[in-house]
Amino acid sequence: MNSKKLEAYSPLILFVILLALWQAICSLFNIPEFIFPSPLQIGQAMAEFAGPITSAAWQTFWVTMVGFGLSILVGVLLGFLVGSSRMVYAAVFPLLVAFNAVPKAAIVPILVVWFGIGVGPGILTAFLISFFPITVNIATGLATLEPELEDVLRVLGAKRWDVLVKVGLPRSLPYFYASLKIAITLAFVGTVLAEMTAGDSGIGYLMQTASSQQRLALAFAGLVVIGAMAMAMYEFFSYIERHTTAWAHRGSQGS
Repeated sequence: MNSKKLEAYSPLILFVILLALWQAICSLFNIPEFIFPSPLQIGQAMAEFAGPITSAAWQTFWVTMVGFGLSILVGVLLGFLVGSSRMVYAAVFPLLVAFNAVPKAAIVPILVVWFGIGVGPGILTAFLISFFPITVNIATGLATLEPELEDVLRVLGAKRWDVLVKVGLPRSLPYFYASLKIAITLAFVGTVLAEMTAGDSGIGYLMQTASSQQRLALAFAGLVVIGAMAMAMYEFFSYIERHTTAWAHRGSQGS
């Protein structure tokens, strides 16, 4: 196996090794399922509760996508506003950092009071936890536009708006896709957090119910599903990034 094939299969190889080690530890020390389930027990729980898990996964997925869609809309608009003006950047950025530092778990009970139990808190928590990286990356991409390049474009007759839209935004695309890959994983975290705290459906609610009944294998199955969905969306945005911003990754493109 050459180095390229080994590199391509290395995540799968590592995953199999970790699963084998996990199973061996559980079997060797005879760890009870209600304390730390083995991969085989988690697989059995996924097969036994395939219907409820699928239904809960779909609920969590679409709630996350709605919140994530809002984060893209608000993040891009706010990032463009912050990054297009040094004064706005200096004034708004510290406030964004302060807001991002607020634990979102502390916000969920407030959202429940405002919107009640259900999908509302899940959508808003997914949005609140994921828009910050998008805003920051868009703003950074615009704010770090080389002054020399901007001066040249101004000499050629370009206005500030032309520089931002025709040069700044395309230049920010690598930053934008990097932020999407981070934000989508955070969005799933926000949705599950809200479902566990104030939900009546979804993977988070399923995990909370399973944990209260000491069905740890089912709770771990929920973690596996969340991880799989987040990883799939991460790879989806990576695929789009490779096919739309290849110019920004010339040195990493294979022959």
